[in-house]
Amino acid sequence: MRSLLLAVLALAAPATKPKPLTPPDLIAAAPAAAWRAIPPQDLLVIDLRSGARIVIQLAPAFAPVHVANLRALTRAHWWDGAAIYRVQDNYVAQWGHNDDRKLPAGIVARPPAEYDRPAKGLHFTRFPYRDSFAPAVGHAAGWPVALHGARANLTHCYATVGVGRDLSPDTGTGGELYAIISGAPRALDRNIAIVGRVISGIEALSSLPRGTEALGFYKDRSSDVPIAATRLASDLPAADRPAFEVMDTQSATFARLVRLRANRHDDFYIRSAGGVDICNAPVPVRPTKR
Repeated sequence: MRSLLLAVLALAAPATKPKPLTPPDLIAAAPAAAWRAIPPQDLLVIDLRSGARIVIQLAPAFAPVHVANLRALTRAHWWDGAAIYRVQDNYVAQWGHNDDRKLPAGIVARPPAEYDRPAKGLHFTRFPYRDSFAPAVGHAAGWPVALHGARANLTHCYATVGVGRDLSPDTGTGGELYAIISGAPRALDRNIAIVGRVISGIEALSSLPRGTEALGFYKDRSSDVPIAATRLASDLPAADRPAFEVMDTQSATFARLVRLRANRHDDFYIRSAGGVDICNAPVPVRPTKR
């Protein structure tokens, strides 16, 4: 009789509610097939004299001439001894030489305006939520992309890296670079060449003291943050070579992650938003063992 009563009570008891899935849960459980290795020649490694290391994933499919310049500048040790000389609050950190120093041989001095590219040839996955800056947004090859008719451009999200330039028709050589350390200044889209994104060490840029001069420039050179060395990961010794992989934006896991970011139901959230901005659904990147 006792065992029968216990069985009845067990049937009557409410089922334990499963713990709501969070984005970190989903990323941690993503299968190996949902990840793609980033080629070492597409990793730009910047070591600051402070000991901090910044790793940038380059985007040659979107700005091939500028990225070729970056690789050539790196191999010519252009940024060794350069500095971060501008940190504008809620905007950018910028580095280079901030002077008229002569460019190394082999650099394209006037690259084309690689602010967008033909959409044809991109394996584009449309983002299911509307965007304020483009008729359509989505992802291609692991990057956030906006479409304007038959043209595609990378979007200015947090940690995006672009090329500093003067007024048009100047397009910048790549000798001066900036990283976004704010929310998404999307008005810059299609106005500047985007060459990559910081995938490790963005805190070394976003935590720097802000410049007090106009546009966040440091008032004197003693405030500059010196760069010790810049290398391509492919040129580093194997023991010092960072390795990363990015989530495949065509995978079912990433599609589920986007939906989850738009519809949070875990304990902190009282109401889910039902939508998400493309810059608030970043593509996961993780370090891998060498």
